[in-house]
Amino acid sequence: MKKHLGIVAILAIASLAFAACGDKSGDTSASKTEVSISETPIEELIPEVGDKTEEEVQEPAQEAVEEPVPEGMYRSELTNEFISIDLQNQRPIACMVDNETKAYPHIGLNNADVVYELMNSTANGRITRLMCLVKDWKNLEQFGSVRSTRPTNVLLAGEWNAILVHDGGPYYINQYLEKDWSNNLSGGFARFTNGKNWEYTEYVTSDSYYNADQDKSYAGLVSRVEKAGYTETYNDYYQGPHFEFSNVEKDYSDRADGFAVKEIDLPYPHNNSKLIYNEDTKTYDYYCYGDAHVDPLDDNKVMSFKNLILYSVGYSVYDDHGYLIYNCIGAGQEGYYITNGYAIPIHWAKPGENDQTIYYDLTMGGQIQFNTGKTYITMVPDDVWGDVVYK
Repeated sequence: MKKHLGIVAILAIASLAFAACGDKSGDTSASKTEVSISETPIEELIPEVGDKTEEEVQEPAQEAVEEPVPEGMYRSELTNEFISIDLQNQRPIACMVDNETKAYPHIGLNNADVVYELMNSTANGRITRLMCLVKDWKNLEQFGSVRSTRPTNVLLAGEWNAILVHDGGPYYINQYLEKDWSNNLSGGFARFTNGKNWEYTEYVTSDSYYNADQDKSYAGLVSRVEKAGYTETYNDYYQGPHFEFSNVEKDYSDRADGFAVKEIDLPYPHNNSKLIYNEDTKTYDYYCYGDAHVDPLDDNKVMSFKNLILYSVGYSVYDDHGYLIYNCIGAGQEGYYITNGYAIPIHWAKPGENDQTIYYDLTMGGQIQFNTGKTYITMVPDDVWGDVVYK
């Protein structure tokens, strides 16, 4: 018989999550909303197993089949897909992308391996911004458009030992950018002539870019990283692979605690963000502003994900502009892992500032094993968690 998660453990986890990052009391002091590192080992934050037996959950047995690794390739730690072994030790970038409709169409985003969508401000209909992790960033023709970052994004980039790519941000980010584990490149990226306002013309390029209309050259990402003195490879703050991947295709259609999910409507009224299951590709297509999100550099293919993570997180507001930080350190709040058309309940845990957020099977216990492919993650503000629509 498997152990049960006791009420005391639940309360302890919830208390840690609340204490680590403050509350939504309206205190606008940046110092009071600084995230502190928890000394609690992650093993103590999450139970080993959930509150139901294997028989009650009825998870189907799946036979593992090891696929041989092609010569010169390895399985990406971000997607588990086969990529060049030359990239094995290369750090990813985490690029901030404007998600305002005027910034559309986004360019090059189908190169992203993991995409976070977070509320960027409580103002303007809770507009969201994307943070895109890209492993193979030395081959980007055009990526963006690039926009400013927020404190939560600095914490998330640190989880991946990624170089944060952005264009400025409110001064609340400074205390986090100064951390030893944080590397970032801000502004000065290539400006493309696209007929839009200046704030929607900045894009990342791997190599230098010459704008003939401006008669101006811009340094590429490769030279920017070198000039900043950042190592291209994982450094001492790297904690190893972020996800655990399954060596079989996970299918939760027969799990008693699972439920079918063909469409997810997120509570982001400005963006009207949705994820719609594609039966042909067995992935979730991303929609925003009522349209499928396509990439002009990838034959207008829709940005799509094999894995979805939605989890409830509180937040603290800094000021009247709606700038905020998510209370993302702690554990215990609910969420869902969604793949192949079905969702199962999860818990999450993040012990410290640059520690990895780990997602646990709420019912069976243990870390979620992701399916091979790209992943979409959103922290849904806890005050609208109940407004997420699953169809």
